[in-house]
Amino acid sequence: MSEHLQPAEKPVTESDEFIAQQLEGASIPTLMMSIIHLSGDTSLLRGSIRPKVVMGSGFQGNLSEEEQATVRALALKALKDYRDRGCTLPKQPDAALVHEMMNFMVGDVVGDEYVPLMLEELALDGNDSRAPRWSREVPAAVREKFHVLVIGAGMSGLLQALRLKEAGIPFTVVEKNDSVGGTWYENRYPGCRVDIANHFYSYSFEPYPWSEYFSRRDELLEYFRHFVKRHGLETHIRYNTEVTAARFDEETSTWDVDLKSNTGGAPRKMRVNAIVSAVGQLNRPRIPAIAGREKFKGVQVHSAEWDPKLDLTGKRVAVIGSGASAFQLVPEVAKIASKLFVFQRSAPWMLPNPLYHEAVSTQFRWLVQHVPYYARWFRFLIFYPGSDGILPAIRIDKSYPHPERAVNALNDQYRAGLVEYMRHQVNGNLALLEKVTPKFPFMGKRMLQDNGSWLRALQQPNVELICEGVTQIDETGIVASSGHYDVDVIVYATGFHATKFLWPIEIVGRGGKNLAEAWGDEPRAYLGITVPDFPNLFCLYGPATNLAHAGSIIFHSECQVRYATACIQALLENGVKAMDVKPEVHDDYTRRLVAELETLVWSHPAADSWYRNKSGRVVTTSPWRLADYWKWTRSPDLTEYRLTS
Repeated sequence: MSEHLQPAEKPVTESDEFIAQQLEGASIPTLMMSIIHLSGDTSLLRGSIRPKVVMGSGFQGNLSEEEQATVRALALKALKDYRDRGCTLPKQPDAALVHEMMNFMVGDVVGDEYVPLMLEELALDGNDSRAPRWSREVPAAVREKFHVLVIGAGMSGLLQALRLKEAGIPFTVVEKNDSVGGTWYENRYPGCRVDIANHFYSYSFEPYPWSEYFSRRDELLEYFRHFVKRHGLETHIRYNTEVTAARFDEETSTWDVDLKSNTGGAPRKMRVNAIVSAVGQLNRPRIPAIAGREKFKGVQVHSAEWDPKLDLTGKRVAVIGSGASAFQLVPEVAKIASKLFVFQRSAPWMLPNPLYHEAVSTQFRWLVQHVPYYARWFRFLIFYPGSDGILPAIRIDKSYPHPERAVNALNDQYRAGLVEYMRHQVNGNLALLEKVTPKFPFMGKRMLQDNGSWLRALQQPNVELICEGVTQIDETGIVASSGHYDVDVIVYATGFHATKFLWPIEIVGRGGKNLAEAWGDEPRAYLGITVPDFPNLFCLYGPATNLAHAGSIIFHSECQVRYATACIQALLENGVKAMDVKPEVHDDYTRRLVAELETLVWSHPAADSWYRNKSGRVVTTSPWRLADYWKWTRSPDLTEYRLTS
């Protein structure tokens, strides 16, 4: 059993009264699963108290107060017995019973395709089955001659580092910043937080007692720093170091890598056997080419390059953009700025979520740490209901009579519900409602979590929403078609160069092939991971692997890291120097990928987003069901690869 996947992190030793008090903060469907583990009694699954709806029910399955009280009483008895017998557990459920528990908990049938995936996620046997395993013995002396370079020490790079360490394969991580954390180190603007529930936005094998349901940047950064320390990865990381170029040597089947120091040191070179790129999609800030930017006498800052010393109190501020960063930043700036102008190119769709800024109660945190399997089942509760279920609502029905507002009838229903949600917040201001209602179908761009803070901010007397483009910038502010806006600070919440994968690194593969030239404006990779003619190069969060319809990017990263690690192991197990995907395999995958993407809402003409390249084709985001991508990335099929002996 993994030390990180124990039934509970801590034993139960507290009094009956204390335990009863903690149970007041429980998710009842989650608690019901723990009762079965604690007691071995499965009668709950056939009883009258049954969760009915999960999504939007505050994690309580729409159970009545009386039903919840009954379950808490059962849990108190089970926990007292567990405590008094020394925190031992009866025989645990088999796979068939766990499947029945899944169905019961979500009030639905968990499809057979999803059961193996969810069993792996739950890890009730305490085994981290995504950890690397060798199919045949490879002597340490052979492994020690194979060195892997991991580019980036963000979420994916750190996970890759751990898996290589577990496999006993030498590696070095280079990181351009002076800390780990990636996006959670670089982004430090006011209000910065994750928009995927944190008990799911974390490694499957590394639970954490989060203080909020959607944690702020500082706690996320601490999670990844703690991860590095806990797993002893620090000595493998070179900070303030960037890869500028990598060239594949066909004679030796190795990569020659050029490194530069960001602190003024001399350039260096490194020779490695494989490269794993973990540079991400959202790490090179994009500032639009607005005429006159250089003339502005005030402060200009991109949201991803925030100066923590910047004080906006009493300042006149312009925020250009209304995407995810602006959505978090604007409500905070509105509290302190004397005047705030929000320049909105495109209004975002918002998902109602009253928990978005909510702290996790001390009761809930106690349950997560002390009640056997509570944390594992709560993760399932927030993972499974959102797994691929939205796909029918985002598939384009070419016969639908209202393509200007929706892609199908179900999509239109969602749209109507969200418009009504906004209507209730604008206090009769129909002009504002018109401004904040998106002009593209539901789910056409990144969905944002909302607890009302965005529209409250826009209605503050010191805030003005401007729905027109910026034509130029001068010495004192911003010029738009409606006039001139004097400001002291301009904040660019304008996103990233998301479609420029691995940019600005120069990658040269077999036959002198340049990756940037091969990709052009339409980067593609098999499974988003490997590219023909670039042997032993593996991408994490590569082309078409962003998730916009389900899951979390950490789940996808775990799939990709498992695949990349298994490829590296296969090289060593088979005495092979290099592998690259066959062009016909890559091209067939690309055809299927493009065809699938064209059936989904992100390809709608009005859904102009960072998912798409200049030609309007989706290049960043995955159309696949989670169950399919998980299955495809469990292990590489070597017949799909060209192997160099």
